[in-house]
Amino acid sequence: MTESDEERQNLGVLCFYPHRAMEARILAALAAAGYDDLTPAQGRIAARIGPRGTRLTDLAEQALVTKQTAGHLVDQLARSGYVERVPDPTDARARLVRMAERGLAAVAVARRVEVEVEAEWTAHLGEEATAQLRAALTRLREVTDPYR
Repeated sequence: MTESDEERQNLGVLCFYPHRAMEARILAALAAAGYDDLTPAQGRIAARIGPRGTRLTDLAEQALVTKQTAGHLVDQLARSGYVERVPDPTDARARLVRMAERGLAAVAVARRVEVEVEAEWTAHLGEEATAQLRAALTRLREVTDPYR
């Protein structure tokens, strides 16, 4: 039986379901590990912080939120000890948002969960299908991710 046009979901929605499941698993593991003050919105901002730090304006742009919203979320993350603001070494007038020690510890928990979830998905799909999915999504990123 084939899907009708009404039943067929677009690729964006089909990509969203596993993303949402991964995010939920990560947030649950973070809460269980004592990082229960992190909200999904804060996590989405924190996930965009580069290893050397990222400017607030770049975080806002990448997260598709206003600079004010990003600033509010970064303020919350800073108060909870997840991030810190530091001078930008390339521009004395600018500041970077960088992960603090507590944030790095939370990232380590998140990375472990990512590995677990990907292993479960690979067990479900099989090695070959998983490799094909990763290759296809990586190629799709070429035309969908302006921040890569």
